[in-house]
Amino acid sequence: MKTSAFLYPWDVVGDPDAAARVADLGVQQVTLAAAYHSTRALTPRHPGRRIVTAEHAAVLYPPDAARWAGHELRPHEQTWVASDDPFAEAAEALTAAGLEVHSWVVLAHNSRLGAEHPDTCVVNAYGDRYPWAPCIARPAVRAYLVALAAEAAARPGARGTELESCGWYGFAHLHAHDKTAGAGLGDAAQYLMSLCFCPDCRTGYAGHGLDADGLASAVRGALEPVWAGSGSPEAGRAGIEQLLGAGPAAATLQWRGKVARRLQESAVAAVRAAAEPGFQVLLHADPAPHRTGANVGADPEHILSVADGVVLPCTGDDAAREAVLGPFAGRDGVLAANFSVVTGMGGSPATLERDAAHAASLGADQLRLYHAGLASGPDLRAVAGALSRLSR
Repeated sequence: MKTSAFLYPWDVVGDPDAAARVADLGVQQVTLAAAYHSTRALTPRHPGRRIVTAEHAAVLYPPDAARWAGHELRPHEQTWVASDDPFAEAAEALTAAGLEVHSWVVLAHNSRLGAEHPDTCVVNAYGDRYPWAPCIARPAVRAYLVALAAEAAARPGARGTELESCGWYGFAHLHAHDKTAGAGLGDAAQYLMSLCFCPDCRTGYAGHGLDADGLASAVRGALEPVWAGSGSPEAGRAGIEQLLGAGPAAATLQWRGKVARRLQESAVAAVRAAAEPGFQVLLHADPAPHRTGANVGADPEHILSVADGVVLPCTGDDAAREAVLGPFAGRDGVLAANFSVVTGMGGSPATLERDAAHAASLGADQLRLYHAGLASGPDLRAVAGALSRLSR
């Protein structure tokens, strides 16, 4: 199976051996970050550094000043990699090593945007703003994300792109120094905490027969047992209906699904308009429609009618993979199974060969490995061994 490893440009810039080292893993492609959120990242093999602190969401290339002239919402440039164009510099080195380069674009996850423009944020039922989560129902936010997708995806040297967070973001974030695990929010409770009550979402709920004030009150009431320590209900839609009621649950999912589909259609169309013919567009996704975050909830039939394929979270046990890959089985389009290969971040490179074979039996035709720049030496050796055996 075609395999791609995720990388940041700073994994390559300043390290003359990085590209060859990645190629030696046995991958054919690198998915290289072009627009990314704030992070603190280890660079265990870089000859000049060990830590990169990306202080805010930024583009890893020089943005086109003419494109963004007059726009209130615009991307920020990075300042932590010593390069005028880190993406282009890394892409050139990787291509020279025989690797195909695709861009990696994070969209609706941007703490600096929320800090500078509070009106762009998701607002929960308690009135709390989530500065890391732009509300994609807001026209200005959607226009910004679509323009960002077009510019960041179609970088020189890239033959395709993967759009992450192309949909709703919400409560679950792993924000800086997160201290949110005390109440033990389950899957359904997190959905309720991710419902937005900004002016556009309030209008959207009304269009689906819901009174926004009544819905917010119902959300707060439904969550009281969770705060009191009574535990969360079952996961998924059944749990959401248990907390909120079948009618309101369906209405919120309908509104949010419509908004997400509009963003996905617009973003993919903008990327294709900016790119050369044959440019591949994949979306990070999850078939559970209530999912928020990096892998956004998506209807399999719709998303594969819009994009060329999907990247699906497949780290975990067999049942987790079956739940994610099953709804996409038998459909046209790329199905890339994404595995964490960083042991310290919950990955399992030692079982990659077996897990990848299981994903293939469920219809996956490509692999994604997160993350070649973050993984330890032993993790990478395990990956190389697994890929060598899989290719026989």
